[in-house]
Amino acid sequence: MRKTLLIAVGMSVLALTTAQAQKLTGAGATFPYPIYSKWFSEYSAAHPGVEINYQSIGSGGGIRQATSGLVDFGATDGPMTDEQIAGSKVKLVHLPTVMGAVVPIFNVTGVHDLKFAPDVLADIYLGKITSWNDARITKDNPGVNLPNETINVVHRSDGSGTTYIFSDYLSKVSKDWASGPGKGTALNWPKGIGGKGNENVAGLVRQLPGAIGYVELIYALQNKISFGEVKNSAGNWVKASIAGVTEAAASVKQIPTDYRVSITNAPGAQAYPISSFTWLLVPVKSQDAAKGKVLKDFLNWMLNSGQSEVSNLYYAPLPKTVVDKEQSTINNLQ
Repeated sequence: MRKTLLIAVGMSVLALTTAQAQKLTGAGATFPYPIYSKWFSEYSAAHPGVEINYQSIGSGGGIRQATSGLVDFGATDGPMTDEQIAGSKVKLVHLPTVMGAVVPIFNVTGVHDLKFAPDVLADIYLGKITSWNDARITKDNPGVNLPNETINVVHRSDGSGTTYIFSDYLSKVSKDWASGPGKGTALNWPKGIGGKGNENVAGLVRQLPGAIGYVELIYALQNKISFGEVKNSAGNWVKASIAGVTEAAASVKQIPTDYRVSITNAPGAQAYPISSFTWLLVPVKSQDAAKGKVLKDFLNWMLNSGQSEVSNLYYAPLPKTVVDKEQSTINNLQ
């Protein structure tokens, strides 16, 4: 009898393991890729048989694949528009995962520290400021020996949530930008050359003399590229940091039910102005119940275990108010 019981228990364990063995696919944002890569690897290691394959193709691609039902989940740094939500074949929910900072990176001969006023950043990307020793740049950077070097603008070439964050910010601080390129994941750029993904933008800036670009903070740090301070809405020069992103998020007193919220140009003495949430796009009801169960379990793990690791990769963890609200949303997924 004892042997029979052990065999039965063994069969139960085998059945459970088989039921949990799932391969999930996701695609989208490059902005959070470093932390997603770490999370998916750690979760899979702790859950034998579970594999999470994530393609870092940009937020635009993530939205397209998620709304078409081609992946089990998508990822974006720019929230879906009302039109995209209405046209989606799959009913999706935005779930915040971490917060991060987009930083202006540069490669200027002999210069390692720079300050960027909001209107100056906008006018560089509009093509109105074309040289690094322009009077408006030198005014904000006394004592810095800025060369007479052409500014080579680098931007994203793919549909990009990082572009959405950067252009959302520029639209708030520059009327010319708001009435011109505007905000979005893909823009009609006034000038510059494009790179696919944060990785390629970082690579182009590092290789191209006089270049300026924008990437998520971790990409600047990993590639050892100089990035500038930005004047925030309180008038203070702020360098991107976890604390600065956290202060920007604190300006949101109530998170919307659908979690689509902007924290660029937020108030706060030390709030970093180009900060944002990033989101997973998750089906309210998964087409495959077994996959849905694993995805739901991962999302719970992300909130309860994964948040403790984000600071090591220079992201800011979600505020407790967001975690509590999101936990309820995850519990209702099917």
